[in-house]
Parts: sequence; C-alpha cells; structure tokens
Amino acid sequence: MKGRVSLLYLLLALVLMALFAGGLGYGAVSIPLRSVLDILLGGEPERASWRYIVLQSRLPQTFTAMFAGASLAVSGLLLQTLFRNPLAGPSILGISDGANLGVAVVMLCWGSSLGRLADLPVSGYPAIILAAFAGACAVLGVILYFSSRVGNNVMLLIIGLMIGYLASSVISILNFYASADKVHAYVMWGLGNFSGVSLGQLPFFMLCSAGGLFAAVLLIKPLNALLLGESYAANLGVRIRRTRMAILLCTGALTAVTTAFCGPVSFIGLAVPHIARLLLGSSNHKVLLPATLLAGSCVALLCNMLMVAPGMNTVLPLNAVTPLIGAPVIIYVIMNRKNIQYFN
Repeated sequence: MKGRVSLLYLLLALVLMALFAGGLGYGAVSIPLRSVLDILLGGEPERASWRYIVLQSRLPQTFTAMFAGASLAVSGLLLQTLFRNPLAGPSILGISDGANLGVAVVMLCWGSSLGRLADLPVSGYPAIILAAFAGACAVLGVILYFSSRVGNNVMLLIIGLMIGYLASSVISILNFYASADKVHAYVMWGLGNFSGVSLGQLPFFMLCSAGGLFAAVLLIKPLNALLLGESYAANLGVRIRRTRMAILLCTGALTAVTTAFCGPVSFIGLAVPHIARLLLGSSNHKVLLPATLLAGSCVALLCNMLMVAPGMNTVLPLNAVTPLIGAPVIIYVIMNRKNIQYFN
C-alpha cells in the first residue's frame, strides 16, 4: 500500500508539472515551450508579444487554476466527510450562492462599481472580487452561527441549502429588474474563469489558498475519526462541535476566496475527491487529502487547457468544460456506490 501511494503521488506530480508547462505554452496563440522557458529565465523571445502573453496572462492563470483546483477539491473532501455524503460539494452550504449574490448586487444594481455605494475608489473587476468575498463571508458567518446552535449535521445541511435558495431567489429578482447588458455581464461572470487574477493579485490569492490548505492538513486526524461516526469520534476525544466549526471555517474560506476570484466553478469540488478515492482505494485522509489536493490541481489545469478549442481562437467558458470531466465521474460513483468504500 505504501509503495502504491508513493507511486501515485509521483505520477500526479509528473502530470501536474506536464499540465503546468502545457498551460504556459498552449493557448489561442501557440508559443513553443523553449520560448516559454527563455521568457521565464529573462531571455528575449522571438516575438515581443509572447513575453506579455506568458508573464501577464498565462503564468497567473496557470497558478490560479492550480491553487483554485486544489482548494475546491479539498473543500469537497472535507464536506463529504463531515456530512458523510459522497454528493456533498463546496456549493452545498450556500457559500458560493452568497458570493453570487454579492456580485449580483454590484453588477446588476451598480454596474461593477462600489464607489457609488460607499464612496470607495473601487470599480471594475476589483469591485466584483470584493463583493463576491463579502457575500461569501456573510453566508459563512450565518452557517457558523447555526452550526453552534444545531447539533445535527443533516439539519445544518438543510439550512445551508435553504440559504442557497434564498440567495438564488434574490438574484432572480435582481435579474428581472436589471437591464439586458448588466444581466449579460453577470451571466458571463457566472460561467467561471481562471483569468481573473492579475499578476499583482496572484500573491494574495496564493497566500489565502495556501493558508486554507494548510488548515485542512491540520484537520486530518479528526477527519479520520469522523469516518467512524460522531459517537466513536467523541469517544476518541474529538470535540465534535469545535471540529465541525473548524471544517466549516476552512472550507468556507477556501470556497469564498476561489469563488471571489474565479467565479462559481462547478464539479471540481464534487468529483475530484472521488477520483482520488478511486485511485487510492482508501478513505484514510492521511493519504487521501494530499492525493485530492494534487488531483484537484491537475483537473483544474486540464480544464484550463480544454477551454481553448483546438485550431480556434475562441475560449470556452470554464463551466462548459468542467462537467465534461466531473459528470461522468459522478455517474460512475452513483452506479458503483456499493463497491466503493467511503466511510467506515
């Protein structure tokens, strides 16, 4: 088992490096990998425009895909373990809907500008990021409040779903009264993308994502205890309420940051934990969580490359590509759920 895990980690790392290199060279404008390497090392490319494309567009986009995929995948794993539900994902608690609502309020009411609302020098895409993060954090705060008052995970799950429905209802009302151009802009944001993080914003995004992923690693021991059920976990000394709040805070922060910068990204958080389980054949988070992290980055980088249609200069929406990978995985899991071990 140990040799199999090491081999899997090595293969995932090699695939990750290959996809990362492919993301820098492959796109609407084809750039040879040799030229990409020269640009990264400070050399002069054959065409001056290649430097801008690699350093200002593809490099931050590739790093964003890598960290966003890892964040969403780990969030999905934590929630599936917490709720003991293989179909739980980052959007199940309404946190993504909270981010959607924050963006909808700004884009549909104020046209991508917060300056008119609060006399802030914020407009354009930074305003959208700020609004998405504020909406996600607001819903996360509500979820954390109810988690301290509701002892049943199923009830908490239902409350999260209801909060999501409330947010979606408000968004529908805003869409009904908004102008056509604002609705179109909001719909385009809702399709998701990894190109919204600029080179200047990249360190902040990576730092927030890395912090959330590190917090998830610290939760490995209580997560393994929860696999046995809450009663057994409590007998092992796990403080259930505190652990639940820690998991919700970790997943909420990862989902909020990713949704704020990349929009609502579907299927990665839901499907990737299953891919990792199928590859490992184990539900032990000590090996499953790192595998999920690596697999999430690989899947996101692959989706980022698939967004560029071969032989065409058009870029497909991210959420038009992620179901191509995620939906078959979920169908397979549903059809073979009796043969897959999720919880002890």
